[in-house]
This record gives sequence, C-alpha cells and structure tokens, in this order.
Amino acid sequence: MNFLIESMGAAVVGAALEALILFFVLNMLKEVGAVRKNYLGVDIPVSAGLSFPLTVMIVYLLYRIGPWYDETYHLFILGLISICWLGFIDDMLGQRDTLGFKGHFGALFKGRLTTGGLKALGGGLIAVFVAVFNSQGWLDIMINTLILALFTNTLNLLDLRPGRAIKGFLIFFIAILAAARGSIDLLLISPLLGAILAYFPSDLKARAMMGDAGSNVLGFSLGYLAAFSLPMTSRLAALAILIGIHLYTEKFSLTNTIENNIILRGIDELGRGN
Repeated sequence: MNFLIESMGAAVVGAALEALILFFVLNMLKEVGAVRKNYLGVDIPVSAGLSFPLTVMIVYLLYRIGPWYDETYHLFILGLISICWLGFIDDMLGQRDTLGFKGHFGALFKGRLTTGGLKALGGGLIAVFVAVFNSQGWLDIMINTLILALFTNTLNLLDLRPGRAIKGFLIFFIAILAAARGSIDLLLISPLLGAILAYFPSDLKARAMMGDAGSNVLGFSLGYLAAFSLPMTSRLAALAILIGIHLYTEKFSLTNTIENNIILRGIDELGRGN
C-alpha cells in the first residue's frame, strides 16, 4: 500500500513539474519559431515533448534525496534523454520527402542519410545499448532490442492527430500492466505518467505538438516496460504485434484505417472537440 501511495505521489509531483516546465518550453518554442502546421493547417509549437525527460530527471533527483531511487533508473533516463534528442533533431531538421523504414533505409543504401534514417539508426543503437545492459543472453538481447526499437517507432506512427499518441500509449500501458502481473516498477514510470497526463490537454486541443521528441519518449518507455517486465511468452506476443503493425503501415495508411473503423474513430476523436 505504501508503495502505491509513493507511486501516486510521484505521478502528482511529475504532473505539477510538467505543467511548470511546459509553460516555459512552449513559450521558448514560439519565440524561436519552432512551430509547424498541424493537420488543420494551424501553426503550433512542435517538439513540446522535450519537457518529458526534464520532468522525469527532476523527480528522480527527488528520489535520490529520499530512499526511493534505484540504480537501474540510470539506464532508463539515459534512454529517454537520448531518444528524445534524436526526435528533436528530426523535428527541427526533418526532411519530409522520405517516409517509412523502406524510404529511409533505401536512401541510406544510396549514400544519403536522412534525419529519419539517423533517428532509426540512433534509436536502434540506443535499443541495443539498453538491452545489452539489462538482458540475459543473446536471444534475450535480440528480443528486447526489437521490442524497444519497434515500440519507439509505433508511437511515432500514431502521432499524426491530436491526442492519438497519448491514447495509444495509455492503451498499450494498461495492456502491459495487466500482462506483467505486478512486476512493473511503478516508481520508475510514475513521473513520466504524471508528465504525460499533465501535457495531454495541450495535445488533445491542438495547442502543441509533442513531436518525435515526445512520441519517441512515449514509445521507448513502453518498450522498456515490455522488455524488462513481461515474461518471455508475453514479450514474444508483443513483438509479433509490433512487427504486424509495422508491416501493415508500410502498405496502408493508419489514419485511413482509424477513420474507416467506427470504434477506432470514436476513440481517436474522444475529447478532441473538432
């Protein structure tokens, strides 16, 4: 019970810090012209997800002052910061003439590195690094690397409409939480959960875009929980689902699929107000 109360407290602190940090980050992005047209053609700040790792880091510092910090959190925050940085590069310098794994790696084989290619290669390297230091044996490393990398990109694929990526994150998180059967370290993820929920209204109402800087963080955190909390059978099931999503999205539009399904469309539009 105490652990649950501590986790809820960490989420509340994370939400409060996120609200404060987001205020300054959004103003900064507007001042430097870091804006992009959303799907309605309105210019709004992009890369607001920069605030997520900052919030988590500050809460972890508070953990360190108290008795709650675990040394394994080092690897998680390193992954969040690194993957956020790669997403920020793509947000700021991204070339939109090349899309999808096939497009980015096709360009790479022709001697041209796109920002999306850099994100894919860098994200893969981060996934390998984290998996190597938190796995047992080569098979475990391979499976965990793929889960980390594919989950990161899956949330990237969802972030095309206001609130969609966060809704996807919450659905995946609940599924992982159920499959893990109590083995998830809630103190690890609570600060990020609080930050995401505090940011959610800004994203849902199209006042800001988290950008790849944010969706990368969401996806990586899901991958981390799945890779290092689930039993092998559940991890293999998660990997099969992730591979299926990526194969599907290489051929079909995820947005069209959602809009053509009454249930998915209802979830997607929930709370958006347009």
